[in-house]
Amino acid sequence: MADEIVNVNEFQVLARQALPKMYYDFYAGGAEDEHTLKKNVQEFQRIILLPRVLVDVSSIALSTNILGYTISAPIMIAPTAMHKLAHPEGELATARAAAACNTIMTLSFTASCSVEEVAASCDAVRFFQLYVCKRRDIAVNLVQRAEKSGYKAIVLTADTPRLGRREADIKNKMILPQLKNLEGLMSIEVFSDKGSNIKPNTNEIFDPSLCWRDIAWLKYITNLPILIKGILTREDAIKAMEVGAAGIIVSNHGARQLDYTPATISVLEEVVQAVGRRVPVLLDGGVRRGTDVFKALALGAQAVLVGRPVIYGLAAKGEAGVRKVMQMLKDELELTMALAGCPSVEDISRGHVRTDRDRLQSML
Repeated sequence: MADEIVNVNEFQVLARQALPKMYYDFYAGGAEDEHTLKKNVQEFQRIILLPRVLVDVSSIALSTNILGYTISAPIMIAPTAMHKLAHPEGELATARAAAACNTIMTLSFTASCSVEEVAASCDAVRFFQLYVCKRRDIAVNLVQRAEKSGYKAIVLTADTPRLGRREADIKNKMILPQLKNLEGLMSIEVFSDKGSNIKPNTNEIFDPSLCWRDIAWLKYITNLPILIKGILTREDAIKAMEVGAAGIIVSNHGARQLDYTPATISVLEEVVQAVGRRVPVLLDGGVRRGTDVFKALALGAQAVLVGRPVIYGLAAKGEAGVRKVMQMLKDELELTMALAGCPSVEDISRGHVRTDRDRLQSML
């Protein structure tokens, strides 16, 4: 079936066949009723494209620049946990695919390969995702190791003071393996036989007191630019600017934290307007088509991050599967740009889409 795959969504079917149910549910599931999980994808479908015709699209330029690094298309790899549950080569395969596709990979704090192992695997541009622990020395250790290993930015995940309720993991009694990056720093071994260890262990590790004033501390311990991931409102976007964030990632954690939060694409424009293009705004969540990428760019995102489809590609076909996922999205974006009359990423504008808000305003 792999040779017959014609879109990214079909990799999810292959991943479901390839993975044990516990692991597939871990990757695919969301919080509680999974309302936001569905909306992340569905809200893209409510945005209509408005193509321009008779434009010279004989050449299409997809490349863009993120924090000074040129990538082949505005499609990056989001931080996702424990890639070795999907494939034996884990994040090493994902990083090699990122390098082959000339894009940026953000390595997860909860990776199954270490900061150093991933850095040694290839020459891809890499960012490092950080959760701040109750023991701040652990954050210092990880940030310094990332900086020493050539990572180019820190992606601070700001929406996880406690872990969301992921009911599939509870039912499956999902056990999270030892986190590779925490070896020698702390243990998250299973403490009981009562069920999943994910929520009790992560709640023991993560610091719920983390707040805006701690960004100054984080900037003090690293020279790397800091992007804040998990912003969904204009108010938080403004605060991120005030504390000196180098970028913002509009994200609801793949709908794995608080259910009934808005789909990320539905609040993207609000955040972009609050920031005023002073720093890059990236979108994470629900991207499954090149048309989705186009819509996000039209609403002001500088690039999108792709999470679950990368995992599904990895589970189905390893490094080649990740490359295929990224290439399919890139090819679809290129076709969308040609058919919409946009020779370059810079030509994609707000006038190329119509949202529910536009339709409502037209009726007033």
